[in-house]
Amino acid sequence: MGVRKDSVVANDRASRARHRMPSQPSEPDEELMRALYREHAGPLLAYVLRLVAGDRQRAEDVVQETLIRAWKNAGQLNRATGSVRPWLVTVARRIVIDGHRSRQARPQEVDPSPLEVIPAEDEIDKALWLMTLSDALDDLTPAHREVLVETYFKGRTVNEAAETLGIPSGTVRSRVFYALRSMKLALEERGVTA
Repeated sequence: MGVRKDSVVANDRASRARHRMPSQPSEPDEELMRALYREHAGPLLAYVLRLVAGDRQRAEDVVQETLIRAWKNAGQLNRATGSVRPWLVTVARRIVIDGHRSRQARPQEVDPSPLEVIPAEDEIDKALWLMTLSDALDDLTPAHREVLVETYFKGRTVNEAAETLGIPSGTVRSRVFYALRSMKLALEERGVTA
């Protein structure tokens, strides 16, 4: 009867060894982490996936953090009797809860005044457009540039521009026509197309 009892005890110890942390030296090592991963990562991932509504990346992060915490607490877990899995499940659940709470927490308030100094995207686009336009205007002859400034930028009619510039209306029309062609070419050279 003594032999039978020894074999039952040996089988019981082997069964417990599968569910407990492997024995280790005083410092946790790489083999411990591998054993934890091999034994518990799959079931733990399945459990955490349900907690995080199927977000696999988040679930994998939680499992990794759980196993790292187990590795850091290896001495304490090795003294425990029975399976390590309940401890892992509890830690994983708490990590998920902490993550949820931190996302729900009110964000830190910041002073919005520095943001008011930064131009909005539309203002930046407008500034870039005006710089390109100004650069293209510099490529025009002075006569073409001044008729465009008077008619397009100051909003004057051909007759008003002619009176301001002291030239005939027909000359203003002709210069506007050729100035617009030159302006179109100057803008195309700068990558601006209609």
